[in-house]
Amino acid sequence: MPAEINIGSAEQRHSGAERRSGRDRRKGLRSIFSRYRLAGQRAHPRRKADRQKAYFLDRHSYRTFLVILAIFLLSIIDAVLTLHLISRGAAEINPVMAYFLKRGPSVFFIAKYLLTTFSMIVILNYGNNFLFRTRLRVKILFLAALVPFILVVLWEIYLCLTFK
Repeated sequence: MPAEINIGSAEQRHSGAERRSGRDRRKGLRSIFSRYRLAGQRAHPRRKADRQKAYFLDRHSYRTFLVILAIFLLSIIDAVLTLHLISRGAAEINPVMAYFLKRGPSVFFIAKYLLTTFSMIVILNYGNNFLFRTRLRVKILFLAALVPFILVVLWEIYLCLTFK
């Protein structure tokens, strides 16, 4: 006959839940400019159930940092090569960047940098949310930015070598 184990009353077992405020701090919206972005401790969700939902992180992986850094570098290289090709008679086919290019090379460069930076901040902030109610996370957009930048820079290098 197995011995009975007294695990206490339901009130004693759930006394920890009674000490909670009842408000789930993870459900609230957080600002992109939250003070915890640089000094927070949450690097990944602790519970398996939390990984199945959208979640926010305070710290991100080095791989994410390297992808963002690569995107920034490719964006700067793209801007420099575009300005070089424009000086040799090429035309900017992106209407948004053509608008800024008409305002001058420095305005073009600053606009390109700011648009890239803003996009990366938004993707980084919401990277662990789901994309358009699918099972894909928003952070897949980092690859959606990285691959075209690589292709554009390679194309511009080819044009620089052949366009005279």
